[in-house]
Amino acid sequence: MTRIPFNTMQEVIAEAFGRAGMSAQDAQTCARIHTESSCDGVYSHGLNRVARFVDYVGRGWVDTGAKPEPVKSLAALEVWDGNRGPGILNALAATDRAMELAAQNGIGMVAMRNTTHWMRGGAYGWHAADRGQVAICWTNTESCMPAWGAKEPRLGNNPFVMAVPRAGGHIVLDMAMSQYAYGKLQVTRLKGEKLPFPGGYDKDGNLTDIPGPIEESMRILPMGYWKGSGFAILLDTLAAVLSEGLATDQIDRIGEGSCTGCSQIFIAMDPAQLGGAAFTDRVGDGVAGYVTGSPPAEGAREVLYPGQIEIRMRKDQIENGIVVDDGVWAEVLALAGRTA
Repeated sequence: MTRIPFNTMQEVIAEAFGRAGMSAQDAQTCARIHTESSCDGVYSHGLNRVARFVDYVGRGWVDTGAKPEPVKSLAALEVWDGNRGPGILNALAATDRAMELAAQNGIGMVAMRNTTHWMRGGAYGWHAADRGQVAICWTNTESCMPAWGAKEPRLGNNPFVMAVPRAGGHIVLDMAMSQYAYGKLQVTRLKGEKLPFPGGYDKDGNLTDIPGPIEESMRILPMGYWKGSGFAILLDTLAAVLSEGLATDQIDRIGEGSCTGCSQIFIAMDPAQLGGAAFTDRVGDGVAGYVTGSPPAEGAREVLYPGQIEIRMRKDQIENGIVVDDGVWAEVLALAGRTA
């Protein structure tokens, strides 16, 4: 493992995206989001995802020149078409517009159809919280998880994000509907480690904590078993209904990958029009302090609130450089036209 300065990583990723056909400005924006993800410790959707994105662009699954556009306005709700442009750019535009609507109405929602992989969903929760707004976001995906009781993947793991701003550290939840996201499986496998708890089945139907066989079988466990399965189904359905877009069964028929054609929801709420920022801070401080003050269970060192690990990781890696897998870094350097 090697540590790379934040600015160096962003510069290299931007060069890789520029060589793939993105404009300089768009490449920098996408590179920043990828770098922030790795900086926060979400390596699977940061540096590790760069080569895959470049491959999808090369296959024609992502149109680097496409821009999102509004197609319907219903006061605080708007429907947008992503035109299969870069998912990061579409998601940032949707989050910003949802916040504009929330500033006008107290709440705003953008339902985005026909977009592509947004990379780390939590990025848009942090983006809203940094600007003082509450956010709820989710996406559907192509099939990558069996429904509870099934063997064949017919559900997306449909990441779900909630964020509350707080001066002492935003409270941000970013989770897939699977017990472990595929990115977590990849990172754990690259480290040569096992999962903390069983995460799915191997091809023979045996429950396992070894990530490789789960990736091969695609039989990841829904989080909470039948509860995660049901949650995934409703997130998929609502995303398609609200955006007038595609559900997982239709995305599967496209069969292109990169969540091509997926549907996403971005909801923002403005606390300034409710109790105000000071009130929101008091509530958040109370919740965070009450939770983290719990006595740790057997075998646990501490109790954390959602987002606390990312805040700690970000501070360390900004100061000391971002940890990278040497093989992944060499791959991205090559995409940028550099040598290790």
